[in-house]
Amino acid sequence: MNNTYSDWLLVSDIDGTLLDKKRRLPDVNKKAIQSFVDNGGNFTLCSGRNLQSLGIHYKKINVKTPAICLNGAGIYDFYSEKELFYTPISPEGEKILLDICDKYKTIQFTVFDMNTVYLYTHKCLYGRILSVLDGLPYKLCKTKADLPTGRWGKATIVTLPHICRKIEKFLKNSDNIKLFDCFYTSPISLEIVHSGVNKGSAVAKLADYLKINAQNVAAIGDYYNDEAMLRSVNHPVCCGQAPDDIKALCEYVTCHCNDGAVNDFINYVETNYIKRR
Repeated sequence: MNNTYSDWLLVSDIDGTLLDKKRRLPDVNKKAIQSFVDNGGNFTLCSGRNLQSLGIHYKKINVKTPAICLNGAGIYDFYSEKELFYTPISPEGEKILLDICDKYKTIQFTVFDMNTVYLYTHKCLYGRILSVLDGLPYKLCKTKADLPTGRWGKATIVTLPHICRKIEKFLKNSDNIKLFDCFYTSPISLEIVHSGVNKGSAVAKLADYLKINAQNVAAIGDYYNDEAMLRSVNHPVCCGQAPDDIKALCEYVTCHCNDGAVNDFINYVETNYIKRR
């Protein structure tokens, strides 16, 4: 039985999935992950967080499989401390996003590279709160010249819902679709990455790197930023509190994240696909 575990890759979102709503790691999740890994299985995390933020939670679960950060822009091997893949927003895309900041003066604009959070325009309360909650380093950028270039893994825009919709429509028009992918993480926040970058494409890339058959890849998430991942894997699973249209994509719905959704996820895969063999 142990030999079959190594054929599998299980991938989990962090917030509202691995962690409960109070951002705590349920003990049952940690124990289930450890048991799965001890049996030879491949388990990892896939998140919109950058390395330093993701690494806080990755190290708690004691795994060695490379992790996916910045909603698929990067794949990093914490064990060997090696960046395996990275696809940043293009220089042309950077310029367009800065032009948007000039047009909409009240938006909060945050740039993430693999290691640092850059807060630009207005008070950037959203980005600052995220940084403070996880104790992450951040830089306040008062001018465009203060921002880095060439390493924007993702950018976030926080503003009023009607402005978010205007920006989303602009980013998805025929001229810009080749430069960007974007999606909502809340009604007032839009995340932006390079075209073709998403959690789903990154999971496929990681499975190929690990030589895991696509038939043996399972993933769990809880919200719309996990949709591409859930659509891409052979065994999509979501948490009990997920929206109904996310549940409709999945072959199994676990308990609420507060009750140990990842434990439920692992038990489901083991019972239905591994221990059955």
